[in-house]
Amino acid sequence: MFSKACEHAIKAMIYIASQSLEGKRVKIGDIVRNSGSPEAFTAKVLGSLTKYDIVNSLTGPTGGFYVDIKQMKKTNLSDIVKAIDGDAIFNDCGLGLSECDENQPCAVHFNFKKVRNEIRVMLTTTSIYEIALGLKSGETVIKR
Repeated sequence: MFSKACEHAIKAMIYIASQSLEGKRVKIGDIVRNSGSPEAFTAKVLGSLTKYDIVNSLTGPTGGFYVDIKQMKKTNLSDIVKAIDGDAIFNDCGLGLSECDENQPCAVHFNFKKVRNEIRVMLTTTSIYEIALGLKSGETVIKR
């Protein structure tokens, strides 16, 4: 459903948020080891997430990536998806047709519209904060 870059961005962001809950900044190597994402992907997506003010970065020996709690609570999964993949998942045709709408629907338009709306709700109502809490408590995982 998401691009590989977006999947890696979400996993990296969840790990960063979980560590930020404990007041820690994390280096890229830590993110790679704990999220299972390749380093090249991780560096690229973190650059994008920093550009969109989703995550913060501090250079130097005590630096690393972090996100404050206020920022975590207002950042939803949809923010990450839009930063990395754009808004195609929210707007484009389920079959990838360039011309598909209510007046000229594709074969799956109305069914896909229902699914897309459910995905939109889930992505816009799920904060990084609540996911980070789940990871910290052991209820969820980001690496198998």
